[in-house]
Amino acid sequence: MKLSGKVFKYGANVDTDAIIPARYLNVSDPDELAKHCMEDIDTEFVSKVSKDDIIVATTNFGCGSSREHAPLAIKTVGVSCVVAKSFARIFMRNAINIGLPLLESAEAVDDTDAGDVLEVELESGKIVNTTKNQTFTAKAYPEFMLELIEAGGLVEYTKRKISAKG
Repeated sequence: MKLSGKVFKYGANVDTDAIIPARYLNVSDPDELAKHCMEDIDTEFVSKVSKDDIIVATTNFGCGSSREHAPLAIKTVGVSCVVAKSFARIFMRNAINIGLPLLESAEAVDDTDAGDVLEVELESGKIVNTTKNQTFTAKAYPEFMLELIEAGGLVEYTKRKISAKG
């Protein structure tokens, strides 16, 4: 699976309240959540992000409470993946469960600026900054996790597995 998009770059400790403010936690519609993605730290994010763009952040992205709303808002707004030096573990699990790929690569983060274009290959973990002609490596996804992401998350993956058996 190859992803490509323009970079939106953020710093350390972007918590789930910054990704989707708590005042929207009573909202269950993914499209409505997406309208408010990142609004408290980047008021122009929603108006500037395009389908397949990529978020790059430094450390501990997705820290804070274990809200599934946060990765869902990111995915629904059109972001194809997030690259960071590190992720909060519960955010990582929630993201994978809804089919939002995350990659850890300190080098890619350090050498990527907002507006750069990245190409990401989940099978190999290869990250190419096409703007700067630099290549980086993150841990590749195992096959079963690629299947889960390609299916659109755990629920869709499970539905496919069940229907294939029946």
